[in-house]
Amino acid sequence: AGMRFTVCGAIITAFCVLQKKEAFLGIKQVLVPILLMGFFAVVLHYGCMYLGLTMTAGAKTSILKQVGMLFYICFSAFVFPEDKLTLRKLIGTVLGILGIIVVNIDASGFHIGIGDWLIIASSFAMMISNVISKKTVAHVDPIVATGISQLFGGMILLCVGFASGGALTYTSAKTGVVFFYICAASIVSYCLWYSVVKKGALSDLFIIKFAETLFAAIFSAILLGEQIFHVSYLAAFLFICTGIWIAEKKPSKE
Repeated sequence: AGMRFTVCGAIITAFCVLQKKEAFLGIKQVLVPILLMGFFAVVLHYGCMYLGLTMTAGAKTSILKQVGMLFYICFSAFVFPEDKLTLRKLIGTVLGILGIIVVNIDASGFHIGIGDWLIIASSFAMMISNVISKKTVAHVDPIVATGISQLFGGMILLCVGFASGGALTYTSAKTGVVFFYICAASIVSYCLWYSVVKKGALSDLFIIKFAETLFAAIFSAILLGEQIFHVSYLAAFLFICTGIWIAEKKPSKE
């Protein structure tokens, strides 16, 4: 994770230096919030998530990652007055919470392990980062903010990884291809996300982001061979998808 975001941040920042020099004007005024974005979005979010992934299935992880977003949707009006909490958003949030509860029920009852708590912590870290970014990208180019925050967060994770005895080994060309793809995906997705955050209401974006759960489950089955056809998983998908539909459905004009 550290190498991934160090490379991504370096590439994006270098691109901005070469192509968007004017975007760095006034960067000193928002440098601290940008570094905080990197600390929460990269260091805490991915640090907790990657540790949690060693203990929790990928499909289940994708569902638990929505917890922080659910709480934001409920309390967004306290952070951004213009981001009003509507009945539809509230219903969507409740259905999303039900989905998270359902996916953690097994034969022995409701159970959340250490890995699950780490995933939930990563979700809250990402939610805090998005709140900071919403206020920050209003005053700076979102691409510049993405590059600096990823470079800062990646370097911290890289140092922590090496200090903990970690090492980087590439055993085949396939490994390099996978790493290249992950970096490319991070560059494109985060630049797009922060650009959209600058213009859209976070509560609306987070509700749409619940679709991540469906994609993650599908690719967990295809790439990792995970069994996703559990009753609890299917019920959780149903709750979350219904919540998205209700929250995003515009009232009909009479």
